[in-house]
Amino acid sequence: MYLAIVMDLFSRKIIGWSLDKTMTTTLIENALKQAHASQRPPRGVVFHSDRGSQYTSGQFRKLCEKLHVRRSMGDVGACWDNAVVERFFGSLKHDWILKVVQLTREQMRQDVMNYMRYYNLERLHSYTGYVAPVEFE
Repeated sequence: MYLAIVMDLFSRKIIGWSLDKTMTTTLIENALKQAHASQRPPRGVVFHSDRGSQYTSGQFRKLCEKLHVRRSMGDVGACWDNAVVERFFGSLKHDWILKVVQLTREQMRQDVMNYMRYYNLERLHSYTGYVAPVEFE
């Protein structure tokens, strides 16, 4: 399974996410659409990503233009450019997913949904003064 997320870097809250069995542009578009619908950001809000083919595709560029979202991409080989999101994925894998066996895709989807709820509502972050993202907002 592949997971795409959109994180608010101010609060560290996951504001959009999508999970699917394939890594496609549609996967990341769904995450961005969810984030945009839930947050209603101002025109010109910045979306930062790596340089994966899904993020550099014409299809994704057109969606960003339609939503008035500015794209920002890290340098090739510069893992620290997206370190906050990489940290999220590390926590998801090591603190949650790898501790439970998921026998089906639906079980994986439910477990990821539970983690998103935990991450946004309960998980303490040093960046936010050791409060959960929703409380920090």
